[in-house]
Amino acid sequence: MQQVEANDNPPGVPRTLWEYLCSFGPGIVVVLTWLGAGDIVSSGIAGGNYGYSLMWVLVLSVMVRFVFVSLIAKYQLCNPRGESVLDGLARLHPWYAPFLALASVVMAHVYGAYMLVGCGETWVKLTGIGTTWQWAMLWAIVALMLIFRPVYSRVELLFKIILAVLAASLLGTALWVGPNPIGIVRGAFTFSLPETVGPFGAMLVAVSMIGALGGSIMNLAYPYLLELKGWRGPAYRRVQMYDLFLAVVVMIVLNLAVWTLGAELVHGSDKAVEGLDDLATLLALVLGEPGRRLFFVGVFAAVFTSLVGIAMVLAFIASHGYLRWRAGGQVVKQDYKSTSIYRGMVIWALVSPLIWTLPGMPDFVTLTLVGNSIQVLLVPFLAGGLWWITASGQYIGPSYRNRWWENLVMLLAFVLAVVGSIGIVVEFSSLILSVPTR
Repeated sequence: MQQVEANDNPPGVPRTLWEYLCSFGPGIVVVLTWLGAGDIVSSGIAGGNYGYSLMWVLVLSVMVRFVFVSLIAKYQLCNPRGESVLDGLARLHPWYAPFLALASVVMAHVYGAYMLVGCGETWVKLTGIGTTWQWAMLWAIVALMLIFRPVYSRVELLFKIILAVLAASLLGTALWVGPNPIGIVRGAFTFSLPETVGPFGAMLVAVSMIGALGGSIMNLAYPYLLELKGWRGPAYRRVQMYDLFLAVVVMIVLNLAVWTLGAELVHGSDKAVEGLDDLATLLALVLGEPGRRLFFVGVFAAVFTSLVGIAMVLAFIASHGYLRWRAGGQVVKQDYKSTSIYRGMVIWALVSPLIWTLPGMPDFVTLTLVGNSIQVLLVPFLAGGLWWITASGQYIGPSYRNRWWENLVMLLAFVLAVVGSIGIVVEFSSLILSVPTR
């Protein structure tokens, strides 16, 4: 493969502020892919049951994720072979390709389960008609029509429109209720783990948030979106950094909005947040029926964009990983975005999880917490490999390898993943004994 030179200056690289603003897009798509059921549920439960005392988990997770994903993007743009992140991992060890392909198949079903349940439940609550599985099937069909043949410009435009809806909904209801700036600052810098409130322990909530924010297989979404955008080579590193920074700011603001609703409406009362209905009911009491509906519009927007983004990206990873494995470790020449494997994975991601929308299955909140906690088990394998290829001049090149503090953050991500995996074994065993159902 042709070497990528650091002094490449391709046309289309933004130079003015307006050009930068017009270029932003992959970050918005990836943040709305990340900002799904995991963030809504984890932030709402953390705020409602623990006030702002677990805010430090959000801050830590977002900081780690920004550096983590930034280093992944740097590898994608700056490595001397012009290869993808998955190709770099496969060069580190050939089993990474089939591992990521298999993990994508499993996690597509896990993620799809609570995303589709979330889509179904929100529309039942918004309209008062139909059932969860009927609405879930409808939105699965809509998502399938959007990404069965991936057209990035169409997806980016949709996500930008939905970002405006999210800002009006989640941020609007949070400002309507009124945040507590002092409580937010205190919670962000006081590292404490409060006693358990409600059915979900503080450790499980913290680990679930780390799984949803601090690192997961979905962090590999960003490099694929950079490729779809046409950003290739070191010349795009600056705009990519600004693009990702904007994404992280959006993620913090929207997470903080949901956290505020839980902290201000539930914490300190005799209630415990066991589902989104708890927040919605209180919103109806404080803000009236329009407040409740506005909240559920935001929940649906967040969950649906995640459903679309996750199905598309995991289909990319599965197709790319399988083709790389089948090629015997060689770089794939075939376009993995247009294969039957990609299309089959999209169908799998959107259709197979529909079984979880039937009556008698676990509810939205439980599926979300369990799903995000399970994904933490994958992170040590990903964090370790990504740390290696970004720290070694042999892989990323001597000019772009990690600096000492970047290696420190990657070490922190790895340690958090290991600790989170251990915590899952402890907390999940107790949760599984009392799983609520719809």
